[in-house]
Amino acid sequence: MALIVQKYGGTSVGTIERIHRVADRVAHAQQAGHRIVVVLSAMSGETDRLVKLAHEVTATPDEREMDMLLSTGERVTIALLAMELRGRGVNARSFTGRQVGIITDSAHTKARIARVTADRIREALEQGVVPVVAGFQGINEQSDVTTLGRGGSDLSAVALAAALKADRCIIFTDVDGVYTADPNIVPAARRIDRIAYEEMLEMASLGAKVLQTRSVEFAAKFNVPVEVNSSFKEGKGTLVTKEDTDMEAAAIAGVTGDRNQAKITIIGVPDKPGIAARIFGPVADAHINVDMIIQNISQAALTDLSFTVPRADLKKAVPLIQAVAKDIEAKSVSVTEAIAKVSLIGVGMRSHSGVAAKMFEVLSREGVNIMMISTSEIKISCVIDEKYLELAMRSLHSAFDLDLA
Repeated sequence: MALIVQKYGGTSVGTIERIHRVADRVAHAQQAGHRIVVVLSAMSGETDRLVKLAHEVTATPDEREMDMLLSTGERVTIALLAMELRGRGVNARSFTGRQVGIITDSAHTKARIARVTADRIREALEQGVVPVVAGFQGINEQSDVTTLGRGGSDLSAVALAAALKADRCIIFTDVDGVYTADPNIVPAARRIDRIAYEEMLEMASLGAKVLQTRSVEFAAKFNVPVEVNSSFKEGKGTLVTKEDTDMEAAAIAGVTGDRNQAKITIIGVPDKPGIAARIFGPVADAHINVDMIIQNISQAALTDLSFTVPRADLKKAVPLIQAVAKDIEAKSVSVTEAIAKVSLIGVGMRSHSGVAAKMFEVLSREGVNIMMISTSEIKISCVIDEKYLELAMRSLHSAFDLDLA
């Protein structure tokens, strides 16, 4: 008898009919003898609706109050599923993030999990109850409601699986696994049977929307096997697990594209010690993630510094950077929004040479100019003009033999 955490995303619980289907799957797993913990997102579109309401009230909603508002979406779905299960004779009970002891820091709307007590979940399981838990939310040390950022229900599920030492965490979504590229952009993309934590982490952070980045970090840290599967059809999904030797056979596991990028350039930055810290300190304090950073060669003791941030954080980042630029007596600040990032990911890069050269050759052949480059041991990313993203993804997918046979 296995202990399994099942997580269902917004599309999986988007209607009452779909909640019925989730109840079918949960009941079937329990009848098979498994102990089940269910984690739910809000109904698809609900979080966006709540965000829109907040911005109709004020242009700059208070983040603490945003968390209080956004946490209501998951409460609806957990109560509905618990009612449905109890109507079938399955002893189920709904729990909020507070009730299951998901304790976070105080970074409202982007909180990070500090610890998970899960005492009430253990008690429920011992009593034969199916706990139905609200994903995406927790509380801080002051007992204020916090939320975990977009895709945070994935993180809730993996964190609970780690705390409970579950045998597996299954993320049920609207796709049947992790693909070598977005099938909507690259029709020849194929499903991956097994993928290493490192590869999945890079793919999630570089634009693949199947799993939240922080959930993969958590799974890798606590060695939680995560399966990505479809909530709409039966069949095998993708297992996210520890790296093995077979995974190194292929140089590239996948190609990702990310349109959620913007480039900020500070022109005429004084080239002296301490300037970078003065620039990026306020950005870090505002919980804005900086990705690529490029500094040009200094001329006349001045340099240009470019970096990328999530496009969603641009309105918050630009005033901070403009204030810093004025403080350090830089010449100006420019912003470019119409950019995208295309990336190759694969643990096999460690043992295969020439990947970067081939990538640059393919992009050159297609007439795609590279603005910025970032590399790690298992990935290469290029910032390009947004209008070329789909062309770049399809060309690279084919060039590295990832197309369906």
